[in-house]
Amino acid sequence: MSITLPGFDLQRVRVAEDVSLNVAVGGSGTPVVLLHGFPQTHLMWRAVAAELAAEHTVVCPDLRGYGDSDKPVEDGPDTYSKRTMAQDVVTLARKLGHDRFALAGHDRGALVAFRAGLDHPESVTHLACLDVLPTLDMWEALHGVTAAVGFHLYLMAQPPGLPEKMIRASADEFFGHFLDLWATGPQAIPADVRDAYLAACRNAVPSIVADYRASAGIDVEHDRADRAAGRRLTMPVTVLQQDWGAALGYDAAALWGAWAPDLRHLTVSCGHFMAEEDPADIALALGELLAR
Repeated sequence: MSITLPGFDLQRVRVAEDVSLNVAVGGSGTPVVLLHGFPQTHLMWRAVAAELAAEHTVVCPDLRGYGDSDKPVEDGPDTYSKRTMAQDVVTLARKLGHDRFALAGHDRGALVAFRAGLDHPESVTHLACLDVLPTLDMWEALHGVTAAVGFHLYLMAQPPGLPEKMIRASADEFFGHFLDLWATGPQAIPADVRDAYLAACRNAVPSIVADYRASAGIDVEHDRADRAAGRRLTMPVTVLQQDWGAALGYDAAALWGAWAPDLRHLTVSCGHFMAEEDPADIALALGELLAR
């Protein structure tokens, strides 16, 4: 990937027997790990990371299966479960010298961050989730024709074979559809960054599909088990979301509040790619979380 975060060092860190993550590290101070969403890479944090690096050590990995990180073959439901990907993040932070760290994720990265907060409360000091619902709540919120907004969730939930073949046949159009539709304007994602995202996704179709497939299976099982056991997030949590609840008929703050007793829920006016569309406000919200 030719585009880099200015002032950040790129490293490869081994987090599992067959997986090393590509990670950009910069700044100094208390650690913050930033996890990207779909269909992006760690580059989505370029402006926010620069702001936070003034006071924090900022760690921006590509998730397993994305960007320049390794893409293990899906050999079972655990390969791309959010539990496995959360363990990647905790291992990464520890190998960089951080036993405790704040964690923020957007979209797919937010689902990994949510799972890390539940599974590793001893490691995650603060948690921010951008523009998602927890996996179980997401599936329960989608119903009727309004679920068409999440057509890709259903496509990539199918057994291996067909979704990969269909997406490979028009990869740039498929991934570009979301980059164009979910942003409030083309200025949010410059052409060179957009091209980098498309190239990264084009080269990762099987692993991206496997990530989504896990969210229609094992990730739901994990969330359901935690809900039944009454497990909740113990750290301060900030959630930033578009007003999807008004469109799809659910109370986002209430759904998140069931998981997070210490919750600050904010509705944003920008589009889905909020860290790129409104980086100053996102950096401010994360800074306020870290001060809690």
